[in-house]
Amino acid sequence: MLKSKTFVKKTRSGGVMKVVREHYLRDDIWCGSEACTECKQESTVLQRDACIESSLCTYPHYLLPDTNVVLHQIDVLEDPVIRNVIILQTVLQEIRHRSAPIYKRLKDIIHEKEKHFYTFTNEHHRDTFIEREPGESANDRNDRAIRAAAKWYSQHLKTSESSQEELKVVLLTNDLGNKQKAEESGLLVHKCEDYIKSLIANPELVDRLALSNDDRSEITSSKVLFPEHLPLSRIQSGIKSGSFLQGTFRASRDNYLEATVFVQGEGEDSTEVLIQGLQHLNRAVHQDVVAVQLLPRNQWVAPCSLVLQDEGTAKDDNVEEEEEEKALSILATEAARKPTGKVVGIIKRNWRPFCGMLNVSQIKESTRHLFTPADRRIPRIRIETRQASTLAGQRIMVAIDGWPKDSRYPNGHFAFAQAVLSFLPKMPWAITPEDMVRREDLRHLTVCSVDPPGCTDIDDALHCRELENGNLEVGVHIADVSHFIRPGNALDKEAANRGTTVYLCGKRIDMVPELLSSNLCSLRSNVERLAFSCIWEMNHKAEILKTRFTKSVINSKASLTYAEAQMRIDDTLKNDDITNSLRGLNKLAKILKRQRIENGALTLSSLEVRFHMDSETHDPIDLQTKELMETNSMVEEFMLLANISVAQKIYEEFPECALLRKHPAPPPSNYDILLKAAKSKDVEIHTDSAKALADSLDVAKVDGFPYFNTLLRILATRCMMQAVYFCSGMDSDFHHYGLASPIYTHFTSPIRRYADIIVHRLLAVAIGADSTYPDLMDKHKQSALCNNLNYRHKMSQYAQRASVAFHTQLFFKNRGILNEEGYVLFVRKNAIIVLIPKFGLEGTVFFDTKDKTAPSLAFDEEGPTLRVEQHSFHIFDKVKVTISLDDSNIQHQKIRMALIDPVIPGVSVPAPDLEPPAKKPKLTDDTENKTVTQPAHQLIIQIKLHEF
Repeated sequence: MLKSKTFVKKTRSGGVMKVVREHYLRDDIWCGSEACTECKQESTVLQRDACIESSLCTYPHYLLPDTNVVLHQIDVLEDPVIRNVIILQTVLQEIRHRSAPIYKRLKDIIHEKEKHFYTFTNEHHRDTFIEREPGESANDRNDRAIRAAAKWYSQHLKTSESSQEELKVVLLTNDLGNKQKAEESGLLVHKCEDYIKSLIANPELVDRLALSNDDRSEITSSKVLFPEHLPLSRIQSGIKSGSFLQGTFRASRDNYLEATVFVQGEGEDSTEVLIQGLQHLNRAVHQDVVAVQLLPRNQWVAPCSLVLQDEGTAKDDNVEEEEEEKALSILATEAARKPTGKVVGIIKRNWRPFCGMLNVSQIKESTRHLFTPADRRIPRIRIETRQASTLAGQRIMVAIDGWPKDSRYPNGHFAFAQAVLSFLPKMPWAITPEDMVRREDLRHLTVCSVDPPGCTDIDDALHCRELENGNLEVGVHIADVSHFIRPGNALDKEAANRGTTVYLCGKRIDMVPELLSSNLCSLRSNVERLAFSCIWEMNHKAEILKTRFTKSVINSKASLTYAEAQMRIDDTLKNDDITNSLRGLNKLAKILKRQRIENGALTLSSLEVRFHMDSETHDPIDLQTKELMETNSMVEEFMLLANISVAQKIYEEFPECALLRKHPAPPPSNYDILLKAAKSKDVEIHTDSAKALADSLDVAKVDGFPYFNTLLRILATRCMMQAVYFCSGMDSDFHHYGLASPIYTHFTSPIRRYADIIVHRLLAVAIGADSTYPDLMDKHKQSALCNNLNYRHKMSQYAQRASVAFHTQLFFKNRGILNEEGYVLFVRKNAIIVLIPKFGLEGTVFFDTKDKTAPSLAFDEEGPTLRVEQHSFHIFDKVKVTISLDDSNIQHQKIRMALIDPVIPGVSVPAPDLEPPAKKPKLTDDTENKTVTQPAHQLIIQIKLHEF
């Protein structure tokens, strides 16, 4: 059936053009229900047994939401509880035009099979299409189309229903007029809030409801607190005429009554407009795009130096705020004034879920509370929740719903990523015959893992065995995380956003939920696990003869620590399969390492430190540097080899979209400090290439100074550039400088790195073990993903560094003043930076402290040397210093070092008479009698300092 619409319009040239639009209607569009016997559908989405426990709807039913419900209650629709929902084409088109982010979230829900959301193309169905009537608004026509589709569904299911209990369709709307008309038509209709509150088994869903206009009116003040925002049409004309300015609103961190609007001018010029006072701020939120009107010049003020924090009282009491605003204006007259204005309208909101904590109301049994965002630039948000006692003290996410002009604070709702957890496998989980399709059964192999103590997220395992032809088979088996995390679902998006697992002292912030990271994906011993295997056939010279990749099933025979594996290798009396496999791996690893170094790979030095934590207080009770073993190198060599082999394979198959990792060569200027330091000891370092640098470091020695080479390698590490992820189709330089490898990627740690998950997907497609998807082959999207991964990696390093600094302060807090030997690592104009090898600790010895008369200082940048009075300090000089915690500033406590030796009058301090004994772990009879694999009081946290 064909419908056509004809109209005329004026062209740009002034002519008149006739436009004819054809609209095709069909009668064979499926309803999507399993219960339907009328539609000749090939597949169904909506379940026959559409039961959800509701006190309003006690019968099986499908939900049909209107546009505003989808637009404002998307958080509710994302919850796993909400299933069997009909999304009309009318609603989908409206959402697409009104909000791109909501449209994308809705499409994602529709693609989730477990949610059973069905898109019904009502605009092309002969029985549900309606014409727009004369004088009818587009919104009214769409509401009528939604009611027409709901009525058709009700009648259609009634005639085709084959089960005893009749399936019904429930229209959800918050529009009272639409609800009344639907009821008059005989439809089942409920307000969204009423329906959600009727879900007996899921009362927590109420917290995710965005407030309706009726709810907002209950919690706002009768007094108008803010001016009305101008409509967009007036804002646009005002900007065009020059009476308004458009800019980005940036709230102050220190003063909640002040903000700045950055107005971009022509070229790179920009103007800053100062905003002061609640009414002038007019409900703008940090990073909103706003329209501002400049005040008369005689009302311009200056930025205030007062620190004002919003105390967040529950009442809309402005007396105290009015006093604070007066204080702003009084101070402003004494300083230089800046262009000052007021916000007259919002052009684009920057509302998103904000992280923070709940301030529980002092009124007992109140359901309305204030939420304080972690970012002080965001105003407090009023939310309604019945879980206040549960949420108190926790970090939660809250989204803003709106900010009425008669409310002191914006209204919002509690938002949480329950959708992420809905994609986890149901427990108990076991490998099924479907999982074995296109997998190789390797459960008979003697596979084992070697990791740091206390490791629960075991990514990798190894095996080595001799073949009948005399060659060796070596396998690297990596957790098959991509089997559980499928492209595009909520779990995948959350992992992509996090990018990496963050390792802190005593804590791990997982990239994927713990069920995967520490259980189903972890290659623990004596359990069957899915893996992705890279298997080589090698000769005894570690030359690769064949390489193959396969999805597999393994059963690790042992989960060993580095020390346990080393003891097995060294114990000549042990000759079991696991030990023989480890010896074969270790022998090959030594050859591989030698070959890498001969090819120019760098062997740089770094200090790794570990904290021994008290089992009760979780405070560090001992701190020491970590000694590396052969087994550390053994595992590292095969991880590197697997990464290189996989990189070659995915680039060969996908030259435009392979996700790779490169390490740029440092610019020559980066080596200045290294060259000067080496020259001070008459050692020559060549930096023409990585091999030249590696060879120079290998022969760099100073008689009587055995630690010199280690210090030199530590300095060389500081000269390096940061390795980064990139897409092969967006860059031509693939070289990894540190590894001297022409190509490299990350494949071996998918539990803790999202890059490895993408590489697994590429490799799976390359070997025919999985199917591709559009984003995987899009080099621009891959490049954007790489940018996020690089950013997240850098942020995780900052977090790790802060964690080590904090625990180092805790370690020294109760130890008074210690004296230790160290080496000068850097020389500055007024200080030396000292490395304490015993603790892997760096600290600064200042010579111009405020509490002492400054000594004579002379800095020579060429040396570099620093002369303090009559003594000169050079890089690598051995010194003795005191170490203590400076807690004079409670906000910024730091490790303080003072010079003991060499003795410089007026500068050096005397050595402490007695060092307090280090606190030892306290063992009770109860803990001694417990048999545990890794005692809590001996928990070891390893931090790679060179990754900072």
